[in-house]
Amino acid sequence: MIDQEPEIKVALLQNYSETRLTLNGRFFLPDKRTLEGCFAVYADSGQIVLRDSVDKEIFRQKEILLMPDGEAFFTVFNVKIGIDFHWQRTQEQSFRGELLLSAISDSAFNLINKILLEDYLESVISSEMSAAAPLEFLKVQAITARSWLVTMPAKKKAVQSSTQIKTENEIVVWQDVNDHEGFDVCADDHCQRYQGITRIISENVRKAISQTRGKFLVYNEEICDARYYKCCGGQTDVFSTAWEDQNYDYLSNVSDGIDPHSPVRSESDAERWLTGNPGAYCNTMDKELLKNILPAFDQETPDFYRWQEIYERPKLEEVIRKKSGIDFGVLRNIEPLQRGPSGRISRLKIEGSKRTMIVGKELEIRRWLSPNHLLSSAFVVSSEINADGEISRFIFNGGGWGHGVGLCQIGAAVMAAKGFKAEEILAHYFTGAELKKLY
Repeated sequence: MIDQEPEIKVALLQNYSETRLTLNGRFFLPDKRTLEGCFAVYADSGQIVLRDSVDKEIFRQKEILLMPDGEAFFTVFNVKIGIDFHWQRTQEQSFRGELLLSAISDSAFNLINKILLEDYLESVISSEMSAAAPLEFLKVQAITARSWLVTMPAKKKAVQSSTQIKTENEIVVWQDVNDHEGFDVCADDHCQRYQGITRIISENVRKAISQTRGKFLVYNEEICDARYYKCCGGQTDVFSTAWEDQNYDYLSNVSDGIDPHSPVRSESDAERWLTGNPGAYCNTMDKELLKNILPAFDQETPDFYRWQEIYERPKLEEVIRKKSGIDFGVLRNIEPLQRGPSGRISRLKIEGSKRTMIVGKELEIRRWLSPNHLLSSAFVVSSEINADGEISRFIFNGGGWGHGVGLCQIGAAVMAAKGFKAEEILAHYFTGAELKKLY
């Protein structure tokens, strides 16, 4: 475990060939010269090239570290957020801390922000949820995000096994942080949303960070790999549904409410669960509360607890062909083979006239079945038959938003609004974990 605040390397742009940025205030180059103003960044023959506003080359090196003077900050243009999800867009974002430009090939570079953990968390909390959310929830989010982040270095050293192809007819894929090299985390939903000082950092956010400084979720003297997402859909899932075939006691299946729900164990269970409307903390339609806890672009997704997607069969065939790279021909059946206790599918069989394939895990299933991503893999499938006896369309009735493992952000925010303290909320979602202040 750690005993002092670490510095974090966050990739704001990955594998870019060029970009523009503004240095707001003085920054020091490695040769001690200072820069300020607008600059273009290019990759050229394995080096980073900085050019000023009149296209004059200022500096060229394989790696360039720009260090701020005092309160100086930098702005990056056309940053993609929500990459490949339905809320994807570009933003202009500003950041404090050091700016590292690192060439990763002859024609590409990463743009990385080096910043202390607690300063990083101020932005994460404000980016993941609204800064107007209840203080106790913001404290929960701070502790969860802090705990998850510091477990990543050990994971990065582990054997990389993010893709497994079991047979020619089954592909199992999960995405964790092990594929990140040269930095700790990315700045988008793949890791944690980090949108710098572009997001409003409220007094409540600052209180949440200061009041939880150095506090972590710990289980058996190890910091917890504390996961989170938007909405569990009534109960949480286990680690192996979304990632490696292992589970953690503190990431157990729990009901998101006072009344316990039976875990999904069969397809009939899934049908009842996902076509019903069971009570849960995250089952809320309180628009004022949601406005206070969700960022504006997340509020564009109102049906997150129970949702429905309908595809005409030819359209779904086109989507799957594009997203998977496999031509299944005429779709004949989509069949869940394995589910987690929340109803999320980890293995799904897709049958077509040309090919039958099994796909997993949770996120890859969502990716194959939508132009962006389905909200979750917790769904049941039905179909409609036309006059010729052929399937005309597929109907997905689903629940929840995200992978469902660990902290349900909407459920936790509702608990905070009901008066629960941060410690109680964390104990609810992370079974048996303790809170410890490590620095």
